[in-house]
Amino acid sequence: MRFLLVVVGLVSLARSELLGIPTVPFNITSDKTYDLRNLHAIVVDLAHSTTRDQDGLTLIPPSLWEFAETFQGDLAGIGVNAVLLPGSKAIANAIYLTLDNDKSQFVNAAGNKTSEGYRLSVTSSGITISGASPLGAWWGTRTVLQQALINDKKLKIGRGVDSPGWSERGMMLDVGRHYYPADFLAQLCSYLSFFKQNVFHLHLSDHVWDPAKLGTHELALELYAGFRIASTDPAVAGLARPTNETYSPYVFDNLQQKCASRGVTIIPEFESPGHSIATTDWRPEIALSDFSMLNLSHPETLPTVKSYWKAAINNFHSKIVHIGADEYDSNFINEYSTFVNDMSAYIQSISGKSTRIWGTFPPSYKPGSINVNKDVTIQHWQIGQDNGLFDFIDNGYTIVNSDDYFYLDVKYSDGNVYPKELDIQRVFHGSPDGSAFAPNILDNANATNNPPRDSPNVLGHLAVVWNDWGPNASTYHEAYYMVRNGLPALADKQWGGSLQEEDYAGLFATLQPAVPDQNLDQRIPSKGPTILSYSFGSNIVSSLSGTVQDGSGNGYHGSLQNGAYVSGGALQLSGHSAYLKTPLTSKGRNYTLSFSVLPKSHGGALFSGPDSSFLNGNGTSTNLMLVSDNIAYPVNLTLPLNKWSDVKVEAIGPQTFISVGAQRQEVTILMGIWGGYMEEGPMAIEAPLAAIGKGINGQMKNIKLSSDVL
Repeated sequence: MRFLLVVVGLVSLARSELLGIPTVPFNITSDKTYDLRNLHAIVVDLAHSTTRDQDGLTLIPPSLWEFAETFQGDLAGIGVNAVLLPGSKAIANAIYLTLDNDKSQFVNAAGNKTSEGYRLSVTSSGITISGASPLGAWWGTRTVLQQALINDKKLKIGRGVDSPGWSERGMMLDVGRHYYPADFLAQLCSYLSFFKQNVFHLHLSDHVWDPAKLGTHELALELYAGFRIASTDPAVAGLARPTNETYSPYVFDNLQQKCASRGVTIIPEFESPGHSIATTDWRPEIALSDFSMLNLSHPETLPTVKSYWKAAINNFHSKIVHIGADEYDSNFINEYSTFVNDMSAYIQSISGKSTRIWGTFPPSYKPGSINVNKDVTIQHWQIGQDNGLFDFIDNGYTIVNSDDYFYLDVKYSDGNVYPKELDIQRVFHGSPDGSAFAPNILDNANATNNPPRDSPNVLGHLAVVWNDWGPNASTYHEAYYMVRNGLPALADKQWGGSLQEEDYAGLFATLQPAVPDQNLDQRIPSKGPTILSYSFGSNIVSSLSGTVQDGSGNGYHGSLQNGAYVSGGALQLSGHSAYLKTPLTSKGRNYTLSFSVLPKSHGGALFSGPDSSFLNGNGTSTNLMLVSDNIAYPVNLTLPLNKWSDVKVEAIGPQTFISVGAQRQEVTILMGIWGGYMEEGPMAIEAPLAAIGKGINGQMKNIKLSSDVL
């Protein structure tokens, strides 16, 4: 077991560890270190360079060599440059990646072998990572990378054996009720991977819920519903929606490949027979009287669901898929169980994949009852919905723990039942006795509802992030900020680490900014608090090259485009295609964007970028507004025409404010579901920076972006 680690012929390694996220069992044998600045090469064992892990969750596992290529890039990102070489043994000043012949040392909390373990050996001349599989070796590279960041590129000399306690570790994101760009999802995979999490569950279809609009097809059509996977199969033409917010087969394949390259498997979910307005919008004849549910007695229901799984299944590269099966009408439990079993058998027959559902109806052993087959995995989500231990585990089912103790609802939950972000206190004190949370804890209040830590029927734990309030309630980066601070701490417990609360803040501050292959915080490197400054004085504008010099000292010089020019100390804009192009895109939270503007008419984008825009009205309104994810968030402020105004956009944590002169207003959204219930929520909007003045008819000057929040 990972928690009683003994290597044959060596002393116990369980008494010491490397501080990291997760912690690593490690026996330090010297007060000396190995300095990665001396590293010259990564050597990949020729005997295993093409080997791929066959035991994990993915059908597209990288080879040991491919993982090494990714690791090489990550080391370069922290200033350690090494060549990649094939070889048959460790050499001086190299990291040797190989596979370990003794698989018995790599076990999980239940004492079962795992392919995700690795052995780490650090000597005065180099490092050896021996994985139970290439995936295990990959997790070893995460340890090396983290230790380099924590200890100024110096690794402690010694050895250790490390394995995860549970096979599934990560999170779920509801992309059915809020679309997220594929690149953003890929960056989240990088975030998960750095902390040794291996599952990203995507809830790919759902709708905003309002009981007042479920009684007829016409009313149901008013509710936002998403089905995110597009297909060229004519059998499902018209199902994917909204059409500009779907993932093509190519895009979704590429996303899965990117995530798999970092050890993370995407588990896709299409929700049915409940939460199915995307389907009943498309095929209203197969709905119950409640249009959010499919009529399982209708002869076309099962063929319809099979049709969209058949259209997508070959583009899903996980060994398991999720068919939802959440919160269905309790008057039809037998029909529900039959549907789940039929779908599980069908998916197995056409793809070889197994099936998962949300815990909804506990099995019943009354005469005439039909139960879900035990080869279907149950994702337990609420102790009041099912008792994961007595209802499922004790009856021979395997479960994944997603209990609503770590349930998140982006922006707001009714009555504030759920926290606004992952609660770190719950991570470190989430068991009934006040000790740390672990994946076997299904009930944080009553220990009798929890299986033992070594239960083989608990596959792991996934935190969940829902979007009950729909697409206009948040930006996609706001979902990231709900898990940003707490997910690494939870990753330690999902792995089975022993990280202490008092060590977490310091480790997080060191490691989080350096997570490779992502910029979810949308940081912009800067020499000081002023990130960008365009004053348009004649001494910093080159009329020949059309270059506007950045006065911040960071070198973010702009270029005049399509007839934009500088005159009288201001940027002159024609109201058409003229603008100032910058080398930046967006700035994340905590900034001040200030400028002066003299508009001759309303309309146009004062600033625009890939994540947001700041508009001077939109043709139907003259109000200033920030736009994110194609949704406008106006404030009750209007720029006066033909006179200069000083304008400021301030992002302070989860809030954004717009000021014109002395007038200041917060950017908010009025969210409404639950039959007309409304709740006002703050909006955190990124600063748009790629283009300045597109469509503006007038002048702008004194443009400054600062990390200072006034």
